[in-house]
Order: sequence, then C-alpha cells, then structure tokens
Amino acid sequence: MLPRVILHNAVSLDGRIDGFNVDLAQFYELASRWKEDASLAGADTILKAAESAPAEDESAFWPSPEGSADPRPLLVIPDSRGRVRCWHFLKSWPYWRGFVALCSRKTPQEYLDYLMERNIGCIIAGEDRVDLRAALEELNQRFGVKVARADSGGRLNGALLRAGLVDEVSLLIYPGLVGGQTERSMFNAPDLASPEGVIALKLTHAETLNGDAVWLRYDVSKKSPIQNG
Repeated sequence: MLPRVILHNAVSLDGRIDGFNVDLAQFYELASRWKEDASLAGADTILKAAESAPAEDESAFWPSPEGSADPRPLLVIPDSRGRVRCWHFLKSWPYWRGFVALCSRKTPQEYLDYLMERNIGCIIAGEDRVDLRAALEELNQRFGVKVARADSGGRLNGALLRAGLVDEVSLLIYPGLVGGQTERSMFNAPDLASPEGVIALKLTHAETLNGDAVWLRYDVSKKSPIQNG
C-alpha cells in the first residue's frame, strides 16, 4: 500500500523557494498537523544543509534508538548515487527517530556497506534511479509509514508529482517577489509535450496567516502517471 504523500513548501508570490525570510516556527507548526511517519528530503537539500557538518566520529556507528512509542518521523533520502555521507550529523538533530536511504541497483556496493556499518536503513528499488513508487510501498510494508511529507526542493517534488504519487499540495505563500533566473522553484521537472499533462489540483483550504502569508491546500488529481514527451 502506498502512504499518503504531502508536499509542503513555503514560496514567494512568484513561486521561489529561496531569497526571502520564512517564519520557520509557523511553517513547521502547520506541517505538524499531518503527524507524518516519514519526512522525505532530496539529497541536494540535505547536502546543502550539512555543508558545515563536523567530521565523522564514533557516534556515526551508534544505532538509532528503538521504540514504537517514539512519535518522531523517519528521515528518508533518495540517494542512488551514494552522495550523502553526513548521517552522523543528521543523527545529532532531534527531529527524527530513524533514517532510511533509498537506493537503486546501480548504487555502488561500497555505499551500501557504508550504510549498513552506520545502522542506516536501506531500500533498494529501481535500476538506474530510485523507483519512488516501489520505495514508498516498501516504506509502508517494512516501516509502517502511512503518511509521508516531502520537505525538499523542486527536483524531488517534481519527481513525486510526475510519478502520480502526491495526494496533497500545501503552499505557504509569502507576500514578496524575489525574481531571478535560476530554477529554485517548488516544482522542477522536464517540460510537458502537451497541456493535457498538466497536474490538476482542487482547492480544499485557504487561510490568511500572520504577516499576510496565505496558506493554500490542494488535493491532487490521481490520474495515471504523466508521461514526458
């Protein structure tokens, strides 16, 4: 069974996810309402957050604490190329009860051994890249994940949306225009061949928050996965 997947992003009025100040307390208070079992984060997002990570020490090899009563989510990172080597740093943060890397059959064995030595869970799904559908199904079967929230940038969001795996899109829109020409938006994916592939949304909630921010929630039309042209 697939878990329910929610995309939750803070954006400027012109759709950027950087270049403006975010009220993090407000952002994560809203996010807490889903009571997620897993937080999905892209490798690029994690690597950027961990640029100042200290060198690995013996704590890297400690197992995550066991306990079904722990309400915190798992941190799940798709990483078929084996780039994330800062798990010890992530373990020092108080937000997650455990960690899972999503890999493919092309992921180097050296990286799979690295994960095992550090007691990081691993799901292998897909040939060259991670098969997100199969990985989410295994997250449900092996780890009991019923709700997953993507806390990531546009690439992972785009992959989840194009694969038809997203149930809800939540946007916290801040009253500002950032501009710029980079692709730092919440939804990065290849251009479509025709308008018929546009992902349809249905508005379910609209609320004005402090600072003139607006919170919008949409259900996603669960059609068959979109094919790229």
